[in-house]
Amino acid sequence: MKQEDSGSSDSSKQPQHRLKDIALELGLSTSTVSRALSNHPHVSQDTKQRVRQAVDKAGYQLNAMASSLRKSKSNIIGLIVPRISMYFQSAVITAIQNELHKCDYNLMIFQSNESPALEKQLVNVLHALRVEGLIVSATLYTEDFSAFDVFSKANVPLVFYDRVPNGYPAHKIQGDDFQGGYQSTLHLLEQGCRRIAHISGPLSCSLYRDRYAGYKEALKKHRIPLDESIVFFHELTKEKALKTCETLFKDKPYPDAVFTCNDSTAIAVLEYARKINLRIPDDLKLAGYSNDPRAQIIQPSITSVEQFPHEMGELAARLIMDLVRQKVKPGRSLISLTTPVEVIKRASSGG
Repeated sequence: MKQEDSGSSDSSKQPQHRLKDIALELGLSTSTVSRALSNHPHVSQDTKQRVRQAVDKAGYQLNAMASSLRKSKSNIIGLIVPRISMYFQSAVITAIQNELHKCDYNLMIFQSNESPALEKQLVNVLHALRVEGLIVSATLYTEDFSAFDVFSKANVPLVFYDRVPNGYPAHKIQGDDFQGGYQSTLHLLEQGCRRIAHISGPLSCSLYRDRYAGYKEALKKHRIPLDESIVFFHELTKEKALKTCETLFKDKPYPDAVFTCNDSTAIAVLEYARKINLRIPDDLKLAGYSNDPRAQIIQPSITSVEQFPHEMGELAARLIMDLVRQKVKPGRSLISLTTPVEVIKRASSGG
């Protein structure tokens, strides 16, 4: 037992010994080296550069996490997103980071790559790293959210956004996806369309269930029967969208409109329509979702649903900080917020 204690003590001193070695090599004090590594404003840029070069040469890494564990405060919020490359997610991440920066907190970002198994692993990693809160947009396929219990049991704040769990007790922020689906379909109906195809993501994901429900409700309002042969559910990639188009436009009569659940899929439909000489919006009207910047610059520009990702990111950051600082009492009811959506009408729908 004594040997273990002694070994642990030696190990904890190793970084300090290395700092002393670097300080001796550069002719500086250990405290100056430490401040340079922490980017202290009172240390000159020249000194910081010399220290960093010596550190890189020595292979020493500042163990900021060990320091935070000693203080029992990391000033770090964890974030798990499906894919950083998605326009919506990148916009949310920017807003979250900007808001946390105002509170002197940092953001640690991981991506699940739409894998529930990887998502579960990342939850455990972030818990082990002692983040002070966790913000999550779940994978398309996450149906069992029990992996997140480790945070609730430790009373560490947890906030879901966009892709949120159904039936799992958690704070949630989500867009009004039902209205997004309803208003988009209603707009196409008002343009005279009667055979509106729908390309959606997997129904294991909450937001696609809601958008599909909105689509069906708009059809119902106009007394148009649901035609399941022109409704598709799969990951919304360009490759899958083009394969769906092969099925959708294989036989006539073609649909007179397509409502897709993201803009990448809408752009793929646009490309396929050109390939088979369909004119948009004359022969086929088109509406997407997310208001990706590409939707505005492509020709013809694509009608899409604005989700206001910056607002959602700011709300998520403010809520997690209120929970961390206990401005929201742990015992109060779970918070559920809904952000607005807006159909941006452009040339592809004749709007």
